[in-house]
Amino acid sequence: MSELKNKISCIFSQNGISINEKQASQFEIYLLFLLEYNEKVNLTAVTDEDEVILKHFVDSCMGAGLIKKNAFCADIGTGAGFPGVPLAILREDITVLLVDALNKRLVFLNELKEKLGLKNVTTLHSRSEDAGQNVNYRQKFDYVFSRAVARMNVLIEYDLPFVKSGGSMLAWKGPQVIEELEEAKNAINILGGKLEKVHKQSVQGADHYIAEIKKIKDTPNKYPRQAGLIKKKPL
Repeated sequence: MSELKNKISCIFSQNGISINEKQASQFEIYLLFLLEYNEKVNLTAVTDEDEVILKHFVDSCMGAGLIKKNAFCADIGTGAGFPGVPLAILREDITVLLVDALNKRLVFLNELKEKLGLKNVTTLHSRSEDAGQNVNYRQKFDYVFSRAVARMNVLIEYDLPFVKSGGSMLAWKGPQVIEELEEAKNAINILGGKLEKVHKQSVQGADHYIAEIKKIKDTPNKYPRQAGLIKKKPL
């Protein structure tokens, strides 16, 4: 095992996640390709190897235990693939659709998918507002997740239309999560959700949070609204 692969495995292990040699190799390829690609296309502000492993890879994987077996998932506003790609590496049983509005990110993700040999990942170049009204994606997913995309009162309208009844939305959040959830109460109710739980995770001693919103009824057809309106006038 290379020095970098060994470091990746150790950092995961220190945070309670066991990965095998194949997964360590995939994370190594991901790390090196991300840092190389980032020199020409801005994908992440985090460029230190250890920090990428911890803040992007490990943090993304903290949600792996919340996802049921063989789940059909979507990562909305995936950016450089977080949390969707790390979750797809760790959980080969799930399928993940990576959705992003910027084509330059999709070019990176499609190349990354090939380099990693991920058969359980597909990509979609679309704004979430458009895809959320598309019959092929609307209310089709067991789990929809987002990380570092928007405040909860906006994110709810981006994500919940994709979640089928009985499924869940998972939002990776920082310490302001409770304040954001209070702010988003109205949006959660209107769009058919219910706060299930806020999962507190420890990453290298720092508290991270994943808010789980259960879909208890269908989202009204008028949501998501047109691009721009969601941010200008949150529910």
